[in-house]
Amino acid sequence: MSVEIRPLAKSDEAEWRRLWTGYLSFYETTVPEEVYRTTFERLTSGNDHEYRGFIAELDGKPVGLTHYLFHRHCWSIENVCYLQDLFADPEVRGKGIGRALIEAVHAQATKAGAHSVYWTTNQNNATARQLYDRIAKVTPFIKYVKTV
Repeated sequence: MSVEIRPLAKSDEAEWRRLWTGYLSFYETTVPEEVYRTTFERLTSGNDHEYRGFIAELDGKPVGLTHYLFHRHCWSIENVCYLQDLFADPEVRGKGIGRALIEAVHAQATKAGAHSVYWTTNQNNATARQLYDRIAKVTPFIKYVKTV
């Protein structure tokens, strides 16, 4: 099997929607249609300060995605890279899709001069955490959110 990681393209919208819906379902959430449209538009805009995305293909079939963003950080001059969403179809998990997507984001971060890539996951996401624990360092920080 051949895994290819490539930038998200406008022509990927249907498969991106399928994959992102799978990701949202995994986290037991949904978003309105307007969020789908706006997010995809942002991901494919090419604007420097917008999210970007990668699609993973296995033997030519889209099977995974990731979204990431470069942003400033008050503790360094260089930008950092936030990997927000990472998803692989359940039937291809364990085949290196997640690792390949993370490595593609890491390569882009290196190329852009960012000093680190970071992400969060649910503490109960044991399958993903097995991968994350092998390739990155878990931090002691806890995320808080106050909705507006």
